[in-house]
Amino acid sequence: MQKMKPVFNSLLFKLFLAVFAVIGPLLIVLVVNQFYSVSVIRNQVAQSNKNMLNIYMGEIDRNLEIVEKYLYQLSQDNSDLTYYQSREQHDFNEFLQAKLRLNNTLHSNADFYGAIDSVFVYTSAYDDFLNTQTFGRNLLERDSAKSEILQFIKTKPEPLQYGHWRILEGKKRNYLLYYIKNENVYVGAWVDIDKLIIPFKHLDFDDTGRALIANSSFEPLTSIWFVEREGIDISFEENMYAVSGESKPFIVMKEHSNKGDFYLVALIPESKILEQLPFLQKISSVFLVIAILFLLFFIFIMRRIFLQPITQLVIAMKKLRKGNLGIRLPEQHSSTEFVVMNETFNHMISEIKDLKINIYEEKLNHQRAELKHLQLQINPHFFLNSLNIIYNLATVKDYAVIQEMAKCLANYFRFMFKSNSYFVSLKDEIMHTDNYLKIQQLRFPDTFVYTIQTPTELAECKIPPLMIQTLVENSIKHAFTMDESIEISVLVEQENKDFIKIKVQDTGEGFAEDILEILERDESLTTEEGERIGIWNLKRRLSLLYKEKTDIHFSNEPGKGATVLMRLPLENISIEGDQ
Repeated sequence: MQKMKPVFNSLLFKLFLAVFAVIGPLLIVLVVNQFYSVSVIRNQVAQSNKNMLNIYMGEIDRNLEIVEKYLYQLSQDNSDLTYYQSREQHDFNEFLQAKLRLNNTLHSNADFYGAIDSVFVYTSAYDDFLNTQTFGRNLLERDSAKSEILQFIKTKPEPLQYGHWRILEGKKRNYLLYYIKNENVYVGAWVDIDKLIIPFKHLDFDDTGRALIANSSFEPLTSIWFVEREGIDISFEENMYAVSGESKPFIVMKEHSNKGDFYLVALIPESKILEQLPFLQKISSVFLVIAILFLLFFIFIMRRIFLQPITQLVIAMKKLRKGNLGIRLPEQHSSTEFVVMNETFNHMISEIKDLKINIYEEKLNHQRAELKHLQLQINPHFFLNSLNIIYNLATVKDYAVIQEMAKCLANYFRFMFKSNSYFVSLKDEIMHTDNYLKIQQLRFPDTFVYTIQTPTELAECKIPPLMIQTLVENSIKHAFTMDESIEISVLVEQENKDFIKIKVQDTGEGFAEDILEILERDESLTTEEGERIGIWNLKRRLSLLYKEKTDIHFSNEPGKGATVLMRLPLENISIEGDQ
């Protein structure tokens, strides 16, 4: 909902709403009037054609009913059919004479039943098929129809309901078939379905209109290719009409036959219907188009003159809010007010950028000073204890250990005094940590052992100084006891090609639960006496150098002790002015 509010509050929306409030009622009246007129014309045309379909379908049904009565009379009153029923009761010569008389009867009455193609008589006793030959354009078509009808009858179909014509779908043609069965004799008739729609060819359906026959499943039996090409759906409910068609709309009407499961369907192009719209309705359509074009043109002009400069200013402000100080509004020919606004905006951005640069430089200087201060807190940390170690060794006159201690201390303080930069190589940090651990072993012999594992390919990568040494020092300080030897391990490895992982672990008692909670909450452990300052310095320096690109995790591992895991990015991060 919050995202939609700026849209409704925009100048473009308000401008469009104001213009539409003036022109909108006119457009609505024109649109409603247009749709109402089209609907009225559709209903009138549909009613007229529906009545026409009803008349034609009634005529077809009456013709079929006449044929039914003729076939019934023929099957009941014609004595020659008795010769067709059984071969045992009559000899073959009598059958041939009866066949000749029956053939003359069928052909003499064929002209009175022009609505059908052929009347036939079939006897299964003689396997003889007799029919009229007044249909089709040639002998091949007549033989094809005769063979399809004969094949259908020989399959012994279910008896037809009286007065019900059946659809027979042939290979090339579809037929309406009706027959009466009397023992072994079939008396029937058929008509090519295409013949039923011949009268519709004289009606004005336009060049793209059609009349067709469909079965009870609303599948077209004629003009199949036309229905498929136009994407017309004729399977609608028993309404007066429906509008269907993919490329262009058609008014679809249908009428069901009372003599068979088929429909007479009319497809009238809507373009033909719209030709009957009154002239004023067509004029209103033109006005509607002109009004819409005027509205679009007015909005286009207002957008070029008024909305586009404001939109550019809004986009620039959004980029400025995201911190993009390099955005500038282009110089372009516009109204005087917008030229002044653009120049003022660009001047304001330049001043903000200069001010931000000054603040950023001051912040960098503050960070440098804070890092220097943190390192100065670490540098003298070991100084007093080292002097005390040499004094004790001189007391016992252990000169070999004093020499080793002096060399280690020299290396230790050499690293400490030169580590005034923000980053050192991993190799130097590891050497310094190893030197520190040797000093502690000389100080407390046989009290702990340590291992350092680091891959050679990471030797030159840069890390903050005294990171690993601070963690090792923390382990010795809190895990070391004179009663039991401990083990300290340092493991350095690469992770996902983007990070270096440093793990420091000891076998002491581990962190106390309250200490872990404080560390996980990222709170300071430093006391008033300055204790635990090493961990605080470490976390503070990581925060200053890496921001949120690193993390440090403290935990206790079962069977081990305190574990510290650091993840540092491998990218070259440095602070301006660092050498």
